[in-house]
Amino acid sequence: MSTQSVVETVDLTKAYNGTTVVNKLNLHIEEGEIFGFLGPNGAGKTTTILMLLGLTEPTSGVARIYGYNSTREPLKVKRISGYVPEKVGFYEDLTAHHNLAYTARLNGLPEKLVRKRVGESLDVVGLSEMAERKVGQFSAGMKQRLAIADILVKAPKVAFLDEPTSGIDPRGINRILDLIARIARERRMTVVLSSHQLYQVQRICSHVGILAKGQMVVEGPLDKLGREAFGGGQFRIEVQLTEVTSDVIDGIKRIDGVVSVERSGDSLLISCLQDLRPQIAKAIVEANGLLVQMRIQSYALEDIYMKYSGDA
Repeated sequence: MSTQSVVETVDLTKAYNGTTVVNKLNLHIEEGEIFGFLGPNGAGKTTTILMLLGLTEPTSGVARIYGYNSTREPLKVKRISGYVPEKVGFYEDLTAHHNLAYTARLNGLPEKLVRKRVGESLDVVGLSEMAERKVGQFSAGMKQRLAIADILVKAPKVAFLDEPTSGIDPRGINRILDLIARIARERRMTVVLSSHQLYQVQRICSHVGILAKGQMVVEGPLDKLGREAFGGGQFRIEVQLTEVTSDVIDGIKRIDGVVSVERSGDSLLISCLQDLRPQIAKAIVEANGLLVQMRIQSYALEDIYMKYSGDA
């Protein structure tokens, strides 16, 4: 196992009553990543998370967190991991402070650290002013932020968030996503974000794994998956001209980073590894071409998802 690998599974498999819900899953997540674990409901995402946390045993295969075997060393895994389930549960008749303090004590924190960690965690998620309010009075978005504070109390190295924006309004969703990204960046925390909401994953995740029918269809950085899925560069630039000439096409093809140039009437579709609009405009002018308009498209996660899930 790589010394940098935080999460690793080798042929991880889980079957219930003869039905395989996770099938020979091989997964590698590096330290500091926000990894988007994608797939429709029933794809096996939650089951995989539970096996990684040592909360359910695999039928076969191995799961490791920071080198600890999740089945044989579940307590070691739990000490360095945090988990926010899809349906968050708190003691609603207790205050936010008392709920977090209870978690801190369950994790064996010395009493002198409890108040410090609870105060810091509530501050990070923006709930300091609500510390003495009963959780039963909290909105869904506030409860989700409190759930993130709940795992921060134990200062985990890796956090698993299962549909963390479920049931939250659009403004609350953006706040939760921004919070996750900031915590991961500032604390160098590895985050595994399980979701079926593609735009949310694309907003904060650089790496994704797409699960379909219990199998990992594809895994990797978004830009790499886009190139592999569509046989081109990360960016597609559409150029419309008054007239397309061979000199214009040849000039664009000579630009470093251009992967391909396709012609359709008076337009060109250019696939490239980065945003090369200034270089393309210059090449058109140098070839005596007249540019009408230029627009850029980056590969959307939805395109990648539909491509690979369709293949599956």
